[in-house]
Amino acid sequence: MNPQENAELLAALMRQEELLKQLVAAINKPKLGLHSEAGSSKIYCNRHNGYLWYTLNNSEASAITQTALTGYLRELKFEKCERRGKEVYKLLITIQADRLYILESGHETHFAKCVLAAIATLTPQQLYSPLTLQPTPGTTDESVLFCRVWVESELVMASYNEETNWREISKQAIAVIKAANEMVF
Repeated sequence: MNPQENAELLAALMRQEELLKQLVAAINKPKLGLHSEAGSSKIYCNRHNGYLWYTLNNSEASAITQTALTGYLRELKFEKCERRGKEVYKLLITIQADRLYILESGHETHFAKCVLAAIATLTPQQLYSPLTLQPTPGTTDESVLFCRVWVESELVMASYNEETNWREISKQAIAVIKAANEMVF
């Protein structure tokens, strides 16, 4: 490349960086005016109430009829909490979309394993694209819930079995998200 081409390329990259900054700012802007979407929305990902996923309103399960959630993956974390009088661990998946969604799943469920295995295979750069999470019912067991993970229009294929080291997979998935959050373009 000659110096003229280098200068043109640099100018184009600088324009692209400015546009990306504007896009990020637009995504992070709060919704203006009257609405009912303050704060975050917690989504429970299990089939205990006869739905694939649901929210709770005054301890009453409310089905989510949409079949997928698309947004930017912001965080994966494990949390110890009490459910039905027992201490349990949950996987919390934070997705930034039209609002902040926090998906909760048991840490040893197929839903959690599908998400962890898929995210662990991605690069930090891929997390700059929106992900789509799609709960998928098991076909032979009415209590099983899987999750398909898509990056743009591509299904992320990640398998696991009884020998899978979930501690390492979890660390890798969390590290990918952390690296994506620390990247500056």
